[in-house]
Amino acid sequence: MSSSALPLFRFGIIADPQYAAIQPHAAMDRYYANSLAKVAAAIEVFNGEELSFVMTLGDVIDRSFASFDDILPVYDRLRHEALFLLGNHDFSVSSGHLSEIATRLGMPSPYYSFRRHGWRFIVLDGNEVSTFAPPEGHPHRALAAQMLAELQARGAPNAHRWNGALSDQQFAWLGDEISSAAEAGEKVIVLNHYPVHPPSAHDMWDRDRIVASLASHDNVVAYLNGHNHVGNYGKAGACHFVNFKGVADTETENAFAIVEVHPDHIEIRGFGREESRTLAY
Repeated sequence: MSSSALPLFRFGIIADPQYAAIQPHAAMDRYYANSLAKVAAAIEVFNGEELSFVMTLGDVIDRSFASFDDILPVYDRLRHEALFLLGNHDFSVSSGHLSEIATRLGMPSPYYSFRRHGWRFIVLDGNEVSTFAPPEGHPHRALAAQMLAELQARGAPNAHRWNGALSDQQFAWLGDEISSAAEAGEKVIVLNHYPVHPPSAHDMWDRDRIVASLASHDNVVAYLNGHNHVGNYGKAGACHFVNFKGVADTETENAFAIVEVHPDHIEIRGFGREESRTLAY
């Protein structure tokens, strides 16, 4: 076996469990309550592998702050580190709980970065400028309404109130993180709930500036996201954009992945409905 056959490290990916103790939405083929068993099944597979961490790409719940009390204990069975980022449905809670979501998920802050094996992972908060996540009266809510109205006036396909944008501050932070990673000789993987490429109805409102930034840095290898439950793939510059399929969809089929990072490529091993892919870099 050649040395390149052995990955430098591996991590697990889960997207959009969207758990809630509610009836299925048959027209959308979403079975919210079944996500408890599906996440547990994914964790059983993950526990049989050597992984650096498992990242859930947002929408842990579909609605109700109490839903976290049912699904988060399932993650306690994971023998690896469980990491989270924020999805739009994670904010489908009463207004009094809006400021508590990141803490409930054990996140250090709404957006953050971490290093593993000489790689830098940059975790974005795509809900920062949105009509639902900022507290009532916050300037980001007003900015979101303005951005959404402008996109709707242009007939933009992603002009939906279930999408969002980065603040200028977070966008600048993203650029700083990528630059400091380059100085440190680190490759970068960006993680977010929302897609940005190829264009779709589910994209971040400020997708253009995000894609331009990522495509202009040759140390950015991949951007991994959920939100669009059917999945997607594209490439811009040297960056691979992978949209993972949603766990909540279908009554019985699961969807999750193990990502293996090699010296010259990334191998995505898909389980259930998730596709397997080889991404050269």
